[in-house]
Amino acid sequence: MTRFGFTRWKNGPLGWRRVGRPVDIVVALGILGLLAIAGAVLQYRLGPARTLVGMARAIDGDSLRLLGEELRLEGLDAPELRQSCLDAGGHEVDCGRVSRRALEALLARGPVTCEIGKIDRYGRGLARCRQGETDINAMLVREGHAVAYGGYRAEEEQARAAGRGIWALRFERPETWRRSHAR
Repeated sequence: MTRFGFTRWKNGPLGWRRVGRPVDIVVALGILGLLAIAGAVLQYRLGPARTLVGMARAIDGDSLRLLGEELRLEGLDAPELRQSCLDAGGHEVDCGRVSRRALEALLARGPVTCEIGKIDRYGRGLARCRQGETDINAMLVREGHAVAYGGYRAEEEQARAAGRGIWALRFERPETWRRSHAR
């Protein structure tokens, strides 16, 4: 009964149950729809953890293309392609291109396995890549072709102490260089 504030109940195959008003059903469906959208957005931002295996091509010092997908190497930041550094004699070195060539040389050795977790703000998968037992991300930082960016601090300290790669040069950290050279 709906008179005097009573709820109407109906006997059905599952026993007595409340018969919902159309408004209740619309509200419930709306909430379910919002939850589905929120879940899809969250999955897009976090990305499904997945693995890609194959031959990759370097885009720049910290990005590659694998099986048609652009990936950003996680935990490091390499000089930008247009970024120059200065050697001890004050001569310009295209350190961004040197970093890309270092990644190209690693990728030319054979197939890579990339574990992709999150998605960055540009829609690229953030990846930790290996080639056999070699951690490509760590190798780039250890050899001084990239700086640590949320990971690989010990590898950066090794490169800095040994004066390898960009640590033998005068350079701006890539993040700083990008801010001062924004298009």
